[in-house]
Amino acid sequence: MIRHTAYVRGYFILILLLGLCLHKDYGVSWDESIDRENGIVNAKYILAQVAPRWTGQQAIFAHVPEFATLEERDHGVLFHLPLAFMEVFWPGIDSRTYYLVRHFCIFLTFVLGLWSVYKLALVRFGSWQLGLLASTLLLLSPRFFADAFSNGKDLVFLGFFTFGVYTLVSLLQRPTLTRATLHGLATAMATDVRILGSLLVALSLGMFLLEAFFGPPENARRVQLVKTLGWYVVVAAVLTVAGWPFLWEGPLDNFILAFNNMKHFRVDGYVLYLGEKVQTTHLPWHYAPLWILITTPIAYSVAFLIGISTYMYTLGRRLIPTLRTAGGRIDLLLSAWFFIPLFMVIVLGSVIYDGWRHLYFIYPAFLLLAVRGAYGIWQLSRQYFLVKRLALLAAVLAVAEAGYTLARMIQAHPNQQVYYSFLSSREAEQLFEGDYWGLSYRKGLEWILANNPAAQITVDAPFPILLENNLAVLKPADRARFKIAPPNPEGYFLTAYRTHPEPYPTSVGNEVYAVRVNGIRILSVFYRW
Repeated sequence: MIRHTAYVRGYFILILLLGLCLHKDYGVSWDESIDRENGIVNAKYILAQVAPRWTGQQAIFAHVPEFATLEERDHGVLFHLPLAFMEVFWPGIDSRTYYLVRHFCIFLTFVLGLWSVYKLALVRFGSWQLGLLASTLLLLSPRFFADAFSNGKDLVFLGFFTFGVYTLVSLLQRPTLTRATLHGLATAMATDVRILGSLLVALSLGMFLLEAFFGPPENARRVQLVKTLGWYVVVAAVLTVAGWPFLWEGPLDNFILAFNNMKHFRVDGYVLYLGEKVQTTHLPWHYAPLWILITTPIAYSVAFLIGISTYMYTLGRRLIPTLRTAGGRIDLLLSAWFFIPLFMVIVLGSVIYDGWRHLYFIYPAFLLLAVRGAYGIWQLSRQYFLVKRLALLAAVLAVAEAGYTLARMIQAHPNQQVYYSFLSSREAEQLFEGDYWGLSYRKGLEWILANNPAAQITVDAPFPILLENNLAVLKPADRARFKIAPPNPEGYFLTAYRTHPEPYPTSVGNEVYAVRVNGIRILSVFYRW
């Protein structure tokens, strides 16, 4: 027990050290400056309730919009608020320092997700080795790893939602008021990042019913379940309102408004999908499933299909006996966690874009079901010689792919966000979006700095916000050398091919530098003179 505890502790310490070493390398994503403003606006609103006079005297708020005028005010700001208060109480903090702190904080929420996946696997399979395997599968998921430093929405939500599922399982194991309080807090944290965190309430209600009907039959335990469920709902509701300023003036009405806005999100643009520009309001049903397939390592997908198929087969043949086991109920929870949000997006026709990032929070369930598939094959191989040989071959191939994936992640650093599991570089460039987050712009700007000694350098891009964001993480002296303006008559043009797979015309200049990841061109720097 002591030995395996040391292994687990060492594993997570190494991951934290990895984050400390790497968090300075990543660019600033498209949404980060928007999230930063949202946090500041909410901080101003909160402080104005407490100390209006003092708030009005702070220079940082001089040009900050009013809360009521902010279009993004219905977005959860729980993660952004502490960073906003850091800026308020640390006057004059440089943007580079802000974004480096932000990136490491995002990584900490990813570590929370890794730890929660480990704990869920430990409970489900009773094996710390399988727990570390599940956590490692998440760690060796290239797109998630890159987003773990820059995606302050989807990856933060993944970490908090996964923690919420773990606190639910822990509460069902031992229904106490303390654990109900912790689960209520976890639910509120997830909901105050993204409103889909409220799905935890629905999952909790469903699992409590299953526990009451199919769990241990003692009446005293069922009474305790009812008490803890009631307390959980109260705690979750109160803390959700407390952590989300948008709800303060009308908790129920504003929550419903935010939920409706989420169902029919206001972005009406285009994505590059299967080589065509498709409107986000008219996505085909297979948009999310296909993105999951092409951006997930093949072995993970195969193991998931085995895990979910064998579970559904078992459930179909022996429904009641399966649900009477704790493992069977947890597997049902994992299945609901994965499939309900996916079906909601398809049935409701919800607007999603930039791949399947809005559904990233279902990925831990996918991986845990994949571990279930691998574990089931291993158990079967102990009984049948032929299965043992096939399982050994599958294990060798899976380990080989894991090693290959790790090598590709190292080679792609710090732009693992454009990983594809089996597409050729040409297929990836022509059929799907490039660097939709714009992280690679930092590499382009750093190359210009290293290769142009001029005191003033003019740069431009299809979306100047990506230049502004990535300039903000550079050192002040380097940042000062750039001027964002149309490159006329002389200057650089940078593009990350978000929805533009075609070659650019010669009018933008000659390509002098390109960032390639696993053969995929994700950024070009053009120069015109």
